[in-house]
Amino acid sequence: MDIKNNILETIGNTPLIRLNRITRELPCTVAAKVDYFNPGNSIKDRMAIKMIEVAEAEGHLKPGGTIIEGTSGNTGMGLALGAIVKGYKCIFVTTDKQSKEKADVLKAMGAEVIVCPTNVEPEDPQSYYSVAARLAKETPNAYHMNQYDNLANRLAHYETTGPEIWKQTEGKITHLVCTAGTGGTITGTAQYLKEQNPNIKVWAVDAYGSLLTKYFHTGEVDMNEVYPYFSEGFGEDFVPKNYDMRVIDAFTQVTDKDGAIMARKLAKEEGLFCGYSAGSCIKGLLQLKDSLTKDDLVVCIFHDHGSRYVAKIYNDQWMMERGFMEVKTFKDIISSRSNRPLVTIQQTAPVSEAVELMRKYDIEHIPVMENGSVIGAVSEGGLFQKIFSDPNIKNESLQHILEPSYPIVAFDTPVERIGSLISKANGAVLAQDEAGNYHIVTKYDIVQSIAK
Repeated sequence: MDIKNNILETIGNTPLIRLNRITRELPCTVAAKVDYFNPGNSIKDRMAIKMIEVAEAEGHLKPGGTIIEGTSGNTGMGLALGAIVKGYKCIFVTTDKQSKEKADVLKAMGAEVIVCPTNVEPEDPQSYYSVAARLAKETPNAYHMNQYDNLANRLAHYETTGPEIWKQTEGKITHLVCTAGTGGTITGTAQYLKEQNPNIKVWAVDAYGSLLTKYFHTGEVDMNEVYPYFSEGFGEDFVPKNYDMRVIDAFTQVTDKDGAIMARKLAKEEGLFCGYSAGSCIKGLLQLKDSLTKDDLVVCIFHDHGSRYVAKIYNDQWMMERGFMEVKTFKDIISSRSNRPLVTIQQTAPVSEAVELMRKYDIEHIPVMENGSVIGAVSEGGLFQKIFSDPNIKNESLQHILEPSYPIVAFDTPVERIGSLISKANGAVLAQDEAGNYHIVTKYDIVQSIAK
């Protein structure tokens, strides 16, 4: 029988999946090493367990001990799995930049999570590096894993990720593309692959706001390169000891916006629901496409699962707030159509007048006003039903058949929000411009704006 003894035995041997649509402009074959198939939904499971095993072998981690680590979430998940199976406690220190889902998952696995500010120097006492190191000294029988400088990190990928890719491609891989964070994945995998074939090119993908790219080109640690960014899981404000830049052939930087958009495209076009780094990895590959030929076989490493980014890159509102999505607004719709004044009517007017206004201006919805305020509405559909039931109603005043007022929104409200307010019972939305004039957007306007 094939029964695993525990969850740790399911780590590794993740699939290599051909990309078909998102890379169609490239001349070569591109495959993704999709490591969210690991039990902790990320590639970090590999190095987390290796760090535990090495710490045990070297006597740093003793029975009943406490694992302490600074983590963006994925390494913590792998360490938490190891701790559960092996009987350790966990204290994880993360930053306020990371998604809330990551911290919640770690807590669900029994870990204590401490959140530190992002925008401080690594040496600052409040940084998550410093807090993790301090806790390791203050906590009895504890060991700080320090994934950045712990060479067991890259050893895990030298022993597993590299050999798997070599076997899965039958040694035909020509390029490895990977985001650059702690350095363990890209360095360990590259070391193995280049031992098999020194001609394999290794391309690192970095974030703007990280100093790794400049360090690669100049050997200089320039803190002027460092500034806040939204990308998660890669990019650094120092150079971890896991790096061996000699096995990396090129660095390219990807913007926060491009990485987020590409991750969403991966989900929609390839069915691969991945994290931020996967989108950035593909964008980085496309930026270097001029170096590829039809005979190449590119392997991109997709580190983690998109479920940890649902509140961020997979949330339309989050994307819109940061300008990552080109979203049309109420104002855009008004500006794109012919400039015409809003047709309104008073509640004392007869129904027949509303019918005539609809015919004259070819409209279906009219706000009913009183002293400059919207007090109700009439619609073609509503009037049709009432007149069909009682033809004599056309001589009565509108106040007897008023429909509820249309929702009033801000002038910069996105189309997606407007669309959610329009229904069978409510066919329009209103907004006021800076001069206080009302404008109307209908279901027809929404359809037209999306089609453009």
